[in-house]
Amino acid sequence: MPEETDKPKDKHRSKEVNSVFVGRRPTMNYVMATMMILNTGEDCTVKARGRAISHAVDVCEILRNRFLKGTEYKDIRLSTEQLEGENGQSNNVSSIEIVLAPPK
Repeated sequence: MPEETDKPKDKHRSKEVNSVFVGRRPTMNYVMATMMILNTGEDCTVKARGRAISHAVDVCEILRNRFLKGTEYKDIRLSTEQLEGENGQSNNVSSIEIVLAPPK
């Protein structure tokens, strides 16, 4: 049986380890998850699509203003994804990725 290691198998996977995908759960759950990643000294990416975009911004602002005051925005990426609906029609869904740098 091969040994399992803690290292990610490829570069793309390591970026997802430091990502928080914002959805329907309470905002503070995402704040805590993001804070745990930033406390390791690495950048964290907060990602959201559709109606969850406002919650992702709330997560970042709560973190910056209440918990980790030195946290800075490193990058903000906006995009639109085309998803096919149940009836075969394509829908545009906005998405956001906010990269946070840990406090110095």
